[in-house]
Amino acid sequence: MTAPTPPIRLLIVDDSAYNRRNIADVFAGSSEVEVVGKAADGEEALRLATALKPDVITLDLEMPRMDGFTFLRILMSKQPTPVIVVSSYSQKENVFKALELGALDFVAKPTAQIAPDATEVREQILAKVRLVRSLRPTFVPPVSSRGRGMSGSFAADGRPQVEGAPQSTQRYVAPKHLVAIASSTGGPSALLEIFGKMPVTWSGGLVVAQHMPDKFTRTFAERLDKKGPVRCSEGQDGDAVARLTGFVCPGRQCMEVVLVGNEYRLRVGPATSNDRYVPSADRLLKSAAAAAGPRAVGVILTGMGDDGVEGAKAIREAGGTVIAESQETAVVYGMPGAAVRAGVPSRVLPLPLIADFLANLPG
Repeated sequence: MTAPTPPIRLLIVDDSAYNRRNIADVFAGSSEVEVVGKAADGEEALRLATALKPDVITLDLEMPRMDGFTFLRILMSKQPTPVIVVSSYSQKENVFKALELGALDFVAKPTAQIAPDATEVREQILAKVRLVRSLRPTFVPPVSSRGRGMSGSFAADGRPQVEGAPQSTQRYVAPKHLVAIASSTGGPSALLEIFGKMPVTWSGGLVVAQHMPDKFTRTFAERLDKKGPVRCSEGQDGDAVARLTGFVCPGRQCMEVVLVGNEYRLRVGPATSNDRYVPSADRLLKSAAAAAGPRAVGVILTGMGDDGVEGAKAIREAGGTVIAESQETAVVYGMPGAAVRAGVPSRVLPLPLIADFLANLPG
């Protein structure tokens, strides 16, 4: 007889007793998840985390006495544990700060409170907590350091200032390589590392399909924009993908790259019935294959599911290059693992080497 799988042990951290109760109710009667503790602030949460050693923690960021950011810093230095941030739409910037401090993922709630009938939010909390079962056995929360891998002088906004870097007023310069990236859970931290390593002399362009709620993709693109010389923004229909530019697909939309004359342009619009994921990495990578052919580079990073596999096949068939993140660094090996099983990657690399590979693409 196979021993039954023990339940996932959950610690709930929120200064609202109402929210703590409603999150706990999500798992009432569940054999998969056991709520082992509840904390009203960061100090109490640290004591309980040390004593209970939970498998996962749901975390509100704005709390009295010790806020969520201080809690995260101390937790990740002493007892790294998967953390799911539960935050309102109004705290978008705080969510990405928490991800850089090591939080695994987040759930967006429309207001400060989690209503008992907020079915979508409750289903997301349940799904994200269950995700802990899919983490790599040696999982350590990824912690980003701002500006890692950059050098040179900096402007007031933190962007490197280098002679010869393209400016928005200059004429269009087509990228030598069109890099299309697919990512989901764990992707924000991985993308921050990649964008932070691109040199000012880089001759490529980046397009990203990151599975993320629609109200967060613009803020995330702005955060990527500050990591290095790549000018990054949320993609809009008709945007030109030039050298040293990057675009994040808007949430609840799909993005493609098309060749218009000698320029790469974005096509952004609603999903179709054929799109299994939104944003769709398959659509983005397939379009990169059609537009750039052998100059297309597909990258499949951490995430659940198999989005990007069909697009990666199209890139390989067009003579391009496909890279999958290796199991040793992927937070969740679903997406890159599916690509490896399908036999489509040209290379399987850990995240730091993916960033190095892209940074050193020939001009």
